[in-house]
Amino acid sequence: MSVVELEVAIQKLSSKELREFMSWFDTYRDEQWDNQIATDLKLGKLAYLIAEAKEASRNQKTRPLP
Repeated sequence: MSVVELEVAIQKLSSKELREFMSWFDTYRDEQWDNQIATDLKLGKLAYLIAEAKEASRNQKTRPLP
C-alpha cells in the first residue's frame, strides 16, 4: 500500500476510527523510537552524550528537575 493510499484510507475513517488509529499509531511510533534508542545505545552512538552528562554532574553543572 502506498502512502497516498494510506492517506485516502485514513481520510475515510469515522471520528471514532480515527481516534483509535491515532492511539495505535502513537503507541507504534513510541515503540519505534524506543527501539531506535536501544539500538543506538548498543552501538555506542550515545556514549558521548552519557560521558557529557556524567562530566556535567561531576562538575555540578546540572540542575534538579522541577
